[in-house]
Amino acid sequence: MERLEAKKIGGKTYYYYSRWGWVDGKCRRLWQKYLGKLEDIARAVDGGPAPQYAEVFEFGLPTAMWAEAQRQEVALHTDRLCPKRRQGLSVGEYLAVAAVNRAVEPVSKRAMWDWFSQTTLRRALPGADQAALASQRFWDHMAAIPEQTASELWREIIKGVLEREQIDLSRLCYDGTNFYTFINTFNAHCDIARRGKNKQGRSNLRQISYALFCSRDGHVPVYYDLYEGNTNDAKQFPVMIERFGQFLRQVSGAAGLSATPDVTVVFDKGNNSAANIARVDALPLHFVGSVKLDEHSDLAALSNQDPRLVACHRPRLDGFKAFCTSKSVYGKERKVVVTFNQELFNAQFRTVHADIDKALAGLAEIRQRIEDRASGLITGGRAPTPDSIRRQCDGLLGRPFLTELISVRIGSDPSLEYQVDSSRIEELSDTVLGKTIIISSRLEWDAEEIIEAYHSQFIIEHVFREMKDRTTGTWWPLNHWTDQKIRVHGLYCTIAVLLRALIQRRAAQAGIPLPMNRLLAELDGIREVVNVYRRRPRAKEPRQQTVLTRMSEIQERLVELLELKAGMACLG
Repeated sequence: MERLEAKKIGGKTYYYYSRWGWVDGKCRRLWQKYLGKLEDIARAVDGGPAPQYAEVFEFGLPTAMWAEAQRQEVALHTDRLCPKRRQGLSVGEYLAVAAVNRAVEPVSKRAMWDWFSQTTLRRALPGADQAALASQRFWDHMAAIPEQTASELWREIIKGVLEREQIDLSRLCYDGTNFYTFINTFNAHCDIARRGKNKQGRSNLRQISYALFCSRDGHVPVYYDLYEGNTNDAKQFPVMIERFGQFLRQVSGAAGLSATPDVTVVFDKGNNSAANIARVDALPLHFVGSVKLDEHSDLAALSNQDPRLVACHRPRLDGFKAFCTSKSVYGKERKVVVTFNQELFNAQFRTVHADIDKALAGLAEIRQRIEDRASGLITGGRAPTPDSIRRQCDGLLGRPFLTELISVRIGSDPSLEYQVDSSRIEELSDTVLGKTIIISSRLEWDAEEIIEAYHSQFIIEHVFREMKDRTTGTWWPLNHWTDQKIRVHGLYCTIAVLLRALIQRRAAQAGIPLPMNRLLAELDGIREVVNVYRRRPRAKEPRQQTVLTRMSEIQERLVELLELKAGMACLG
């Protein structure tokens, strides 16, 4: 039996909804629910009381990244290798927070609490408060991860990833890049940051070099390393390939792979040398790479219209023609594939003509100045000499092919004459432009398989581009100035790349193939809203109601796929 009961408390009437039943032969109240005053009931009929205020938290992206970090046992492996007293957050929890932050919205350690407090991660780590997430606490716990342990920790994490996710290691891309820093020139606490040729044009700053092996399957980072910023990539290649071979042997058995996985490494021509290729052959690893056209003049001279160049049929190779042969390269018989790509030809053709136009304009300007001085229109400054004119011309003709296409004659007067060789432009267009020569130790692969493998190099270029992005990248900011802290920084930044890649791979396998920026934007758009209502009489806390913002169809699919609602607060 159910009743609506009225109770007078302190001169005011309050209403309760109750259920009564027989207990031990007597009618007893089984339960009751407070409904409020009469006006509260009337308001509830009209839609209920309005909340006093609402709090909005970042939900989709941080929850997804934290769940992935838990799935890959980032904190668990860290705490096993870097234990501490049971006091506050563990070293692994600090590392996981840093990695998730890099994957979501990279900030400095000083700003970590400001970011963290606006996310739903506060439920995952209830012990994380402003004092615990102060910058000094982060630095203290980063110091608890020695340089060598950082490498070991990555190896343990990847072992688990390979075992759980069954990542295909048959094709891996290798490349290196560098990140400039603002570390002071006279800082003697840092040896790894040195001046070198910076790929972002900041050679005036000390930089850190970063090498990465990345799987074609899901763009998953498999192995990385940091090294001195002034080291040439080609010289570092044999060191990295040796370290990777050792790393592969260590993780393969633990991950259930064969003792010698059948791995093909794809790398660019900048790493080519007889010694480097011999090192790859000895590991043993297979490889796919390219060679300079002028190293194989017989193949470079092949006409782009040669009937041996046959159109490729795979969908990804639209616009490609290829010719396959075998040739002794770097001391062994290799599969050699000569390719012509119409899109590459168009880009190179436009570039060459733009370079010619720019060079001709510069040469015309030099000749005009020579003539103006000879006619007396220019009298000041230093008079040009044949040597000074030659240096200016060399600067203008420094772009590829220009010395072949533009002939220059400098007289002792001095004078300058130049001419474009149109026949050489035609020859260049028919032989060199649009052409690539690819080599591989995979003698059993056909031409199209080798071409596809070589062009998968774009994967690692995209990873580097994403890492360097100032808005959504994982590397910046870098506010550390010792080798040990920089190596730990490299560790959690690479873990962030791993978390992103695994989520993107999982989405693609479920039929949601989104580019990384779109995936991050969709997840970031899912927010949690906590409606806070007026505190009821005698209640300790105000009533809360938690809901998610309105989602698109893709967002709903991602929430279901990544099981994000498991991280949502219970209704208040």
